[in-house]
Amino acid sequence: MTGLWRGHHDLRSIEEHTTAPPSRPPFYDPRQPSPATGGSAAPMTRWLRRLWRRGRQALQWVWQQEGSPGQRARGLAAGIFCGCFPFFGLQTLLGIALASMVRGNHLLAAAGTWISNPFTYVPLYWFNYHVGDVLLRGGAEPTARTINQASIWDQGWTFTSRLLLGSSLVGLVLSLSLGLLAWRLFRWQSRHQHRVPTERHL
Repeated sequence: MTGLWRGHHDLRSIEEHTTAPPSRPPFYDPRQPSPATGGSAAPMTRWLRRLWRRGRQALQWVWQQEGSPGQRARGLAAGIFCGCFPFFGLQTLLGIALASMVRGNHLLAAAGTWISNPFTYVPLYWFNYHVGDVLLRGGAEPTARTINQASIWDQGWTFTSRLLLGSSLVGLVLSLSLGLLAWRLFRWQSRHQHRVPTERHL
C-alpha cells in the first residue's frame, strides 16, 4: 500500500514538472516588444509621432501670434531674410530689428531666423555661395570644413563676397515668397475665425 501511494505521488510530481510553464531568462522584460512583433519599428514610430506633435504645436503657436496678417507675414519674412546670412549669434537680433523697421511681429521674426539651424546651415550657405559665385565667378569650391561657424570668416574676401551676395539674393527670394505664402494663410485664418462666430449666431 505504501509503495502504491509512493508511485502515485511520483507520477503526480512528474506531471506537474512537465506541465509547468517554461522558465524565462533573468533579463526577460514583458514590457519590451519582441522582434516578431515589430519591436524594431517602435522607436521610429514614437519618434515620428513626437515630431508630428511638435510640428502641430509649432504651427498652433504661429497661428496664435498677435497682429494683422500683414504684420505677422512681414515679421516672418524679416526673420527668414536675416536667417539666410551667416551672422551666427546675431541673426535673431537682426531679424527683430528688421521686423521693427517694417512693423512686423517680433516673435515670428525670431522664429523665422531658424531657417538656418544646425541641420540646414551648411547646405544653405553652400547654396548661397554658389549663387554668388555664378555672378562673380572665380571662387574656389567650398567644403563642409570651409562653411562652419569657426572659419567661415577666415576664407578671405573672395569667399566672403560671394557668400554675402548669394545670401542677399537667396534671402530676398525666400523671404518674399514665403512671406507672401504666410500672408495668404494668415488672411485665410483671419477670415475663417470671423466667419465661424457669425455662423454660430445665425
